[in-house]
Amino acid sequence: MGLWKIMMPQKIQLLAVLVFGVAVMLIENQIQKLDESRAKLESVLLKREVAETERRVGEDQPPPARGDNTVIIYNRVPKTASTSFTNIAYDLCRKNQFHVLHVNISRNNPVLSLQDQIRFVKNITSWKEKKPGFYHGHMAYLDFAKYGVKDKPLYINVVRDPIERLVSYYYFLRSGDDYRRGLRRRKQGDKQTFDECVSSGGPDCKPEKLWMQIPFFCGHVSECWNVGSRWALEQAKYNLMNQYLLVGVTEELEDFVMILEAALPRFFKGATELYRTGNKSHLRKTNDKKPLTKETMEKLRQSDVWKLENEFYEFVLKYFQFVRAHAVRKKDGELYILAQSFFYEKIHPKAN
Repeated sequence: MGLWKIMMPQKIQLLAVLVFGVAVMLIENQIQKLDESRAKLESVLLKREVAETERRVGEDQPPPARGDNTVIIYNRVPKTASTSFTNIAYDLCRKNQFHVLHVNISRNNPVLSLQDQIRFVKNITSWKEKKPGFYHGHMAYLDFAKYGVKDKPLYINVVRDPIERLVSYYYFLRSGDDYRRGLRRRKQGDKQTFDECVSSGGPDCKPEKLWMQIPFFCGHVSECWNVGSRWALEQAKYNLMNQYLLVGVTEELEDFVMILEAALPRFFKGATELYRTGNKSHLRKTNDKKPLTKETMEKLRQSDVWKLENEFYEFVLKYFQFVRAHAVRKKDGELYILAQSFFYEKIHPKAN
């Protein structure tokens, strides 16, 4: 190689180096274009994979036949975006051919009497004309297995940061929201802010008022409603993990809707698109809600009730994020439902 350089004229050497450099640049440019093409191809393939998965899921779903006895119970916790989510079900029920029923409970008491528990279980399981059905209402978890029922309903729910939930409920009772503007609320006209309520030791903002999400998941047992009960917290966690199909968080409601659509397209097909691109008529906001001062936040966070409720909220958040991590994939800033990751093989005996 050294002898070749010595024998080659200098101009020819410079020309060779120039040609070599240009060739390297062209090759690098082609590599960059190939990388860009590969990225575009991966994006196209991913979208096709998602579309194919949705198509297969749609084909796998049985038509709205008489034998579809699926029942979903959404025992909504107040002020966790429950109305916003429920209205999505109302928007989809005709198209997806299922029934939506509101469980209206007298005096907003989430605990049913024993006789009403039996009536409710009997209604849910025997009312064939309203199956498949989506039931929603502000009521505590009810264990259907306790009453000897074989086909238990599917429970779902949503929780919210406990302080945010209480503050939203406080102002909701005083100012309502943008959903039913003309409805007069129970505390209408009370202009005291949440901060002022805490400073004066008012009854509507006491730490005990945070005790809501734990008992809703704990159920119809007296200890569930014993404010600050560690047993109730552990029972709520147990029910969440063993009795609920999916529990989301208000702060990540769109992801909750997306996963529900993937898991239960029989009910929620089209829910994600409706949530993202609809006219948002299903969304509601509490009026006149004021941000809290640091002093108010610290005072609430010093209470044992907040510590338990926040522990439950953090538990749900980690649970939901784990479910989401195994259900969706993020690509180019967007979330996509993962395709089916299993298949069947070595099936015996073989068909003739």
